[in-house]
Amino acid sequence: MTQPDAQGFNTRAIHAGQNPDPTTGAVIPPLYQTTTFAQDGIGKLRNGYEYGRGTNPTRDSLQTQLAALEGGKYAFSFSSGLAAEDALIRAALRPGDHIVLGNDAYGGTYRLIDRVLSQWGITNSAVDMADAGAVQAAISAHNTKLVWVETPSNPMMKITDIAATAQLAHDAGALLVVDNTFASPYLQQPLTFGADVVVHSTTKYIGGHSDASGGAVVVNDDALAEKVGFVQFAVGAVSAPMEAWLTTRGLKTLGVRMDRHSSNATAIARWLQEQAGVERVYYPGLPEHPGHDLAAAQMKDFGGMVSVTFTGGAEAAKKVAESTHVFTLAESLGGIESLMNYPSDMTHASVRGTELAVPENLIRLSVGIEDLEDLIGDLEQAISALR
Repeated sequence: MTQPDAQGFNTRAIHAGQNPDPTTGAVIPPLYQTTTFAQDGIGKLRNGYEYGRGTNPTRDSLQTQLAALEGGKYAFSFSSGLAAEDALIRAALRPGDHIVLGNDAYGGTYRLIDRVLSQWGITNSAVDMADAGAVQAAISAHNTKLVWVETPSNPMMKITDIAATAQLAHDAGALLVVDNTFASPYLQQPLTFGADVVVHSTTKYIGGHSDASGGAVVVNDDALAEKVGFVQFAVGAVSAPMEAWLTTRGLKTLGVRMDRHSSNATAIARWLQEQAGVERVYYPGLPEHPGHDLAAAQMKDFGGMVSVTFTGGAEAAKKVAESTHVFTLAESLGGIESLMNYPSDMTHASVRGTELAVPENLIRLSVGIEDLEDLIGDLEQAISALR
């Protein structure tokens, strides 16, 4: 029989951590919707299960699945992506430590680091992560402990060289963290390029159906895994059994969904380039994108996220965002349905007025898996209103 680590991605997605139930033979492991577990005597636990905050079989299955798909030894499932990031930072850093992160990082990540953890004595520098010289200049060898990368970034779709940035981080004694939410483990596996940690909002592509919030941390280092596990247990922002079960279900179809997300997004990005009123299309699958060649080397395909700016400024962008019918105006991304987002007032409102501010004439598309002609037709009628 083929060993699990030699199996293809979709095989691992379906089978990792998913052994049939030993009691009934159920092919799909049951949902363990319980907060506590009976003990056979004081301290005599059944298979190590004691209390839901510590361990739960449903969450364990998901964590096995996540580790297998990211090529990591350990995975931890949290109640949200930000909960995962917070636990990682508290596990890895101490007051006085420093983080280098992208100057177009997700607004929630920046808010956590700059406004919450700064009160804990954590400092940060925001730079263009696609500029190796800027990254190196921002790293302070005595106190930089984390270099934080989103690639592709949210929402400017910048591409960072993971291997080169890992080397810069390691030379300074820092860890490289890659937020792999936009790419998903199907399209990109940062640990194979030298990253130390992968984080996800599993709410997005991994869950894939906009019905379960969650986050994940994946690592290879034993000591760091022990620290993350301790914070997860001690602080308690774990994924609930139902959310873990739904995320596992979604993860099994990640590969086929990402193929469709990517093909639809590529076609839409090319179509948008030809439209009057469009200033620029940000999509790494376009040959004109400055990170196209690097993305092609690091990623299996280019994903389902497209950003676009309009010559008519903020008024034009808002009009398009509020005029679609198949694309739903909403926060979040990565579900099977297509979403339209105006980051300046929505996902990135917390960084408005800072160096991380998103252009006001930009909208972000999370391209779903609907029929392509319906998606283009919807965008066409929305953009035609600008003419």
